[in-house]
Amino acid sequence: MSRRNKKRRAMAEMNVVPYIDVMLVLLVIFMVTAPMMQSGVNVNMPDVDAALIESDSNQPPLFIAIRENGDISLGESEEVISTEQLTEQMQGQLGETGTRPVYIRADGNAIHTHVTRAMRAAQKAGAKKISWMTDPVPTQ
Repeated sequence: MSRRNKKRRAMAEMNVVPYIDVMLVLLVIFMVTAPMMQSGVNVNMPDVDAALIESDSNQPPLFIAIRENGDISLGESEEVISTEQLTEQMQGQLGETGTRPVYIRADGNAIHTHVTRAMRAAQKAGAKKISWMTDPVPTQ
């Protein structure tokens, strides 16, 4: 036999097992960290038996958070802003049509006056769809 026949041929297959291991580790990391990445203002919303809000996936909603003491925040930011600043910031984010939904996350113990002022600021900015968010009533 000649030496040529005894030479080993190169493997044409790629070993993907290490890549699968890395992918599974990354998957576990993302599954553990994803719930921790939810941010926003911690608001104690009232429990109410209400219908679910259906949103348009093309236009993500804009959130207004109102704390118990009346502090207002826009979006996921914890920065406290005035109603005038709320109007100015919302005008840039609502667009020309104003059809982007606005959800108000008000603390259950917030004074109605604070919520009304935030709603009026949203209307001045041009919002046409304003909804209140609540927590579902706990079942027994």
